[in-house]
Amino acid sequence: MTERRPGAGGILLRAATVLGPLFLAVLLGVPLLALLLRVPAADVLGRLAEPEVLRALRLSLFTSAVATGLVVLLGLPTAYLMASRRFPGKRVIEVILDLPMVLPPTVAGFALLLAFGRNGLLGSTLGAFGVTLPFTTLAVVVAQVFMAVPFFVAPVRAGFGAVERRYLDAAATLRAGEGYTFRRVMLPLSLPSVLAGTGMAWARALGEFGATITFAGNLPGRTQTMPLAVYVDLQGDLDRAVALSVLLLLMSAILLLALRYSPVGLFGRKTDAPLHR
Repeated sequence: MTERRPGAGGILLRAATVLGPLFLAVLLGVPLLALLLRVPAADVLGRLAEPEVLRALRLSLFTSAVATGLVVLLGLPTAYLMASRRFPGKRVIEVILDLPMVLPPTVAGFALLLAFGRNGLLGSTLGAFGVTLPFTTLAVVVAQVFMAVPFFVAPVRAGFGAVERRYLDAAATLRAGEGYTFRRVMLPLSLPSVLAGTGMAWARALGEFGATITFAGNLPGRTQTMPLAVYVDLQGDLDRAVALSVLLLLMSAILLLALRYSPVGLFGRKTDAPLHR
C-alpha cells in the first residue's frame, strides 16, 4: 500500500505549525531576553535598596493587593449571578463587564476622571461628603479595580457554569439552601477558576499604567506605582527603568508559573495533553 501524500492544505498546515510558533517565539521571547540581559542580577537587587524604587514597589504591592481584594469581593457574587440567572439586560451587563478588557487604558482613566472628578457625574456628590478621588492613592486602587474586573469575572463565571448540574440537583434534594449549596458545592468545585481569576486580576492590577496615570497622576510615594516609575525613569535613569522592568517581569512570570504548575493548574485543568497520541 502506497503512503498517501499530503495535499496542498496539509503542507500549508504543517508549514504554519512550524513557522507560526517560531515567529511568536522570536516576537515574544527576544524582547524579554533582551530585557533580562540588559542588566546584571546584582544591579537589580542593588536598585531595590533605593528609596524611590522601594516607594514604588510598596505602593504597587499595597494598591494591587487592595484592588484584588475588592475585585474578589465584588466579582464573586457578580460572576455567580451571571452564571446562574437569566434576566432582562443581561447581555448589556456582560458587555460592560468585559469592556475594560478591550478599552484603551487611557480612555478608561479619562472616563473615570469624568465620572469621579471634582466636576464629574459623581464627583460633586462625593465632594459633599469630603471624598476626593482623583490624584490620590485611592484613585490608583479604583483604576486598578476598573481594569482588573474582567480578568476575574470571566474565568470565575466559566468555572461556575462548568459545575455539573447533578451536584446542584443532589444538594437540592437534600433541601440545602442556595447559600449553603454555593459555599459547600459550587465554590469548592469552582475553586481552581477562582484562584486563577484572582491571580490574573492581581497581575493586571500590578501592571496597570494608562488608567492610573490619567486618573491618579504620577506623584512619587502617593500614586507612582512601578509601571509609572518605569515610564519616568525611561526619560532620566535608563538603568533603573530596566531594573524595575525586570523586577515586574519576574513577579509576573512567578505568578503565572505558580498558576500554571499549581496542583489545580491554570483555570483548573492541565492543558499540555496532546490531541493525538
